[in-house]
Parts: sequence; structure tokens; C-alpha cells
Amino acid sequence: MASKNNLKSGVLTPLETIGQSIANVAPTATPALIISQVYGLSGNGTWLAYLIATLAAALVAANINQFARHSASPGSLYSYTARVMPSFCSICSAWSLVIAYICTATALAGGLTSYASVFLAAVGWPAIHPAILTILAVGVAGTLAYRDVTVSARLMLAFEAIAIAIILAILGCTLYGHGFSVDASQMKLQGVTGSNLQLGLVLAIFSFVGFESATSLGAEASNPLRSIPRAVMLSAVCAGIFFTLCAYVEILGFRGESQPLSQSNAPLNVLALKVGLPVLGVLIDLSAVISFFSCTLACLTAAARILFDMGRRGDAHPSFGDAHHSNCTPHRAVAFATVCALVPGLVLALRGVPGFESNGWLGTLATFGFLVAYILICVAAPLYLRERGELTIPSIVVSGMAVAVMLAAFAGSLYPVPPFPYSWLPYLFAVLLTIGVASSFTVRFRSARVAVYETL
Repeated sequence: MASKNNLKSGVLTPLETIGQSIANVAPTATPALIISQVYGLSGNGTWLAYLIATLAAALVAANINQFARHSASPGSLYSYTARVMPSFCSICSAWSLVIAYICTATALAGGLTSYASVFLAAVGWPAIHPAILTILAVGVAGTLAYRDVTVSARLMLAFEAIAIAIILAILGCTLYGHGFSVDASQMKLQGVTGSNLQLGLVLAIFSFVGFESATSLGAEASNPLRSIPRAVMLSAVCAGIFFTLCAYVEILGFRGESQPLSQSNAPLNVLALKVGLPVLGVLIDLSAVISFFSCTLACLTAAARILFDMGRRGDAHPSFGDAHHSNCTPHRAVAFATVCALVPGLVLALRGVPGFESNGWLGTLATFGFLVAYILICVAAPLYLRERGELTIPSIVVSGMAVAVMLAAFAGSLYPVPPFPYSWLPYLFAVLLTIGVASSFTVRFRSARVAVYETL
């Protein structure tokens, strides 16, 4: 048993800790969905766009780890930012991450409904209404996050390992079928321009969001000052290597296909059929469902722990800072995050919005939250190092480069103005962030009034 305000301490192994970040990245979603979209923008430069995006993620990870090596808490980037920046900035960071994680959970639930429908059709089982699938996906994920963080982490790690293994099998068979030859068109960046590469880079960066979520396990990871920095950096770098490999092989595998990669909604299924292993196509549909569920669980886990830390610090309702007396999980924060993720997903499903569309809308909305939090932590890192007397020119350069890349990604998602409803999403994010920040200052104001009243 733990006290009312404590989570389980040191129960997650280093492998389970990295599983949280890897699950939040949802590595299956990129080769199954996003790479084809990046190819439509960057063509033969897709692998290079992912390589550059990997470097960008590593730069952000390096800034995060300036904090993660010296302190750990459930508050993730919020608690780090709060150490050296004004409270307004740390609260903005907190709510940006909460919004991002909750929206990502809803977005991935939308992707899950789409791939689940494809899988059920492939095996000849009756279709299930997307609304029911949404309730099952978010509800089961929320229940697991509510009950036991150890079970949740192990499930996320196992699910992603299975999904990645299936994808690597398809990639390996594809390379074998081409005699492991080098694709000269890709290596020479045939037809690639600087502007096309930049557009693809913005979308490629979106594949990495959530790699930092292991920082929300500061209270529950064993040896957190060592395991969390490793989890953050390894998840960014390993995901980047995996994405770059997937991009290269998918483009190579689609040579000679009548339908270009940019127009394929299921590129891995096409490759599985091409190498004579159609059963892997069905398994890919199942693995995508598993990966989307795993990411939904990871997002609810991370969002709840940030809310937990906010409740304990007085930046959210105090009840969020309570831990369940037997499960030792932030049960009220988990319940809040689960409901917030379930409601919009359920509404969209009942209105007949396809899962891929809801995935795109809410995934884009979530991206704004991640970018704001990444920019703030990269600005905070050199301030923290200066406070410790460890500021160096290289650390300033790393911070500046990371901020520049994130700002470029932010600008690329705003201009040129995208079509509706994407054109409204920046304003919706601003409204949600304003509501969150206002609620935090309202809680602070009421707490201050109560303190004054009690002293009278």
C-alpha cells in the first residue's frame, strides 16, 4: 500500500520505461500510414527527410536530458520547465502536453477503428460499429492505466515488439526480393527539390511526437536519473532509424507498381502481397490495431501523471494529486483524461466521420501541443545549465538548433494556410490552451484566498 498522495516507487525496469516512450511514438503508424504521405511531398528524398527529423528529435532529447539526468517527477516537461521559467510558461507547457496526449489518444483510437474494420473484413468476421470500437479502445486503455502502471508498461512493450517484428519481416523479404541492391534514385535524390524536402520534413517530424513521455514516469521508474534519459534518447534515435529504413524500403518496394506509394492507404499490405506472403498483410492490420491501442494507453498514462503533478503543485484541482490507495495510480487524473479522450472520439464516430479523418484532425491538433512544449523545454535547458554553472557554447548551439527546427515545423503547419478544418485547428488549440491556463490560475487564486481566510 502507498499513501494517498504517492505512486508506486521504482517498479518499472529500464526496458519497461523505454516502452512508454516507444508506445507513445506508435512506430507502426508511420510505415502503415505516414510514410506514404511524406513520399507525396518529398518523393525520393523521404528517407533523407526522416534522417533529418531524427537529428531534430535527438536535439530536443538532448535538451530534455539536461533536466532528466538530475531530477525526476511525474510532471514530465512541465516540472522541468517550472524549475527555471516563470509559472505562466510552465503552466503553458503542462496544458500543452495534456492537450497533446489526450488528443493523440483520441486520434489513435480513430486509426484503430479504421484498421480494426479492415482486419475484421479480411478474416470474415462481422463489422463492429466505430462508436463501439472507440468505447472499447479508450475504455480498456483507461482501465489498464487506472489499475496498474506495471501491467500497462509491459503490455505496451509487448504489443509494440510484436508489431515492429512483423514490419521488419516484410521489409526484410522486400530487400531480399530486390537482391539487397542500392536504389540509385533515392541515393541521388532524383527529382527532389529543397522546398519539397522541407514540406516532407515537417510531416516527418510529426512521426516522433511523444518520444519524451518516459519523463512522466519519474516516480515509478527504477533508477530514473539513468533509465529515463536513456529512454528519451533511445526512443528518438531508434524510432528515427526504423522510420528511415521503412521509408527507403517502401519506396524501393513500390518500384514498378501501378499505384504509386503516395496514393496507397495500405503500403505494407501491398509489399506483403508482392513478396508472396499475404498473411503478413492481415497481420499488419492486426499489428496496426495493437500499436494504436498501445499508443492510446501510453498517452492516457502520460497525461494522467502530468495532471497528478499539477494537482500536487497547486496548478490543477487538488484531487488530481491523489493516488489510489491500492493501485497506487493517479486514478482521478486517469479518469479525467479517459473521459476527455473518449467524448470527442465517440461524437465523431457517431457522426460518421471516418477513423482516418478523425486521426488526421486530432493528430494535427495534438502536434501544436507537442511543439509548444518542445520549444519551451529547449529554451529552458540553457537557463537550467546556467543556474548550475554548467552552461557551454555547445549546449547553447544544441538549444538554438532545436528551437529553430521546432519553429520551422510550427510555421510549416500554419503556412500556406491548409484547407478546412485544418485551418481552424491552430485557433482551437489556442482556445483549449487558454481554458487550461485560466483554470490553473483560478485554482491558484482560490487557494490563495483560502490561505488568507484561514490566517484571519
